[in-house]
Amino acid sequence: MTSTDTTIAAVKQALSTYVEPMLGSDLVSTKCVKDIQLDDGRLTIQLAFGFHCLGAHSELQTSLAKLLRDIEGVRGVEVKVTSKVSAHVVQKSVEPLKNIRNIIAIASGKGGVGKSTVAANLALALKAEGAKVGMLDADIYGPSQPRMLGVSGRPESSDGRTMDPIMSYGIQSMSIGFLVEEETPMIWRGPMVTQALEQLLSETNWADLDYLIVDLPPGTGDTQLTLAQKIPVSGAVIVTTPQDIALLDARKGFKMFEKVGVSVLGVVENMSVHICSNCGHEERIFGQGGGDRMSKQYDIDLLGTLPLEMSIRENADSGEPTVAKDPDGRVTAEFRSIARRTSAKLSLLPKNYAQSFPSITVG
Repeated sequence: MTSTDTTIAAVKQALSTYVEPMLGSDLVSTKCVKDIQLDDGRLTIQLAFGFHCLGAHSELQTSLAKLLRDIEGVRGVEVKVTSKVSAHVVQKSVEPLKNIRNIIAIASGKGGVGKSTVAANLALALKAEGAKVGMLDADIYGPSQPRMLGVSGRPESSDGRTMDPIMSYGIQSMSIGFLVEEETPMIWRGPMVTQALEQLLSETNWADLDYLIVDLPPGTGDTQLTLAQKIPVSGAVIVTTPQDIALLDARKGFKMFEKVGVSVLGVVENMSVHICSNCGHEERIFGQGGGDRMSKQYDIDLLGTLPLEMSIRENADSGEPTVAKDPDGRVTAEFRSIARRTSAKLSLLPKNYAQSFPSITVG
């Protein structure tokens, strides 16, 4: 074995001990290391992730350089990172949708936990990390994404049958709120609601999405059942607050996805701590550690915790979510961390190769 081979072997061994925080596992076993080259002491490592993580590149490169720089034969370290999102498995007997690689459902067992605000900021955070993202507002009775994303008006149609999504902050969006007046109540029975949801999804001209975020209404009713039975969902995120009453309903949401064969990527604890806008004092109004207890009980990831902060509410109400309005802020950093953890968790699930095969027509 040459000295170069010995050095590269030592590099591989070191990489196998480095637990990547987004993946929760090492880079070797997750097959993220695609190439290792050593040229006159200059080490070049090529990493390929199944998710976008622009916000973590610098920290990752620094950590790996520190880990590898003292290996004998290494005089410099360069880490190159690329990302490509694949389609992942969905429920059995449900066909994947064209131009959408993955659908991620954002759910809560009850209302009032800030699910829609989390969904809007998560979509924008995924976009900020480098992904192509869409937002489907699945709350037919109470659509809130048009206001949160700061858009209005009716979607255009080039053929009279399908609709073009409305763009906002670089993400594609669709909502029943674009088709009716904001103050018009949707007095519909369940079958009409589920049909409307299917049409919003299938009759929108989504353009090459890595992720379609679906903002579900609270509960486990008709809309959730339609999503589980007819819409190809790659994974779900449960939003809760720390208090026991919210966790009780969040557990019902988890059980629902478990029964219909949808992978739960993790839980987000919203309103975990109140931060006073005047003095900065922190107080845990809704209790403490609820999301962590739920993640341990069901062996799912705690994707992140978010504060109860006035600016988050104000930004959403004004149509400029925090990730868009304060891209360098502390809360945005947490949303982007949640986005990376969510997409990283999804990247570890089995891939769906159905869209990779050409269609064959027998004449």
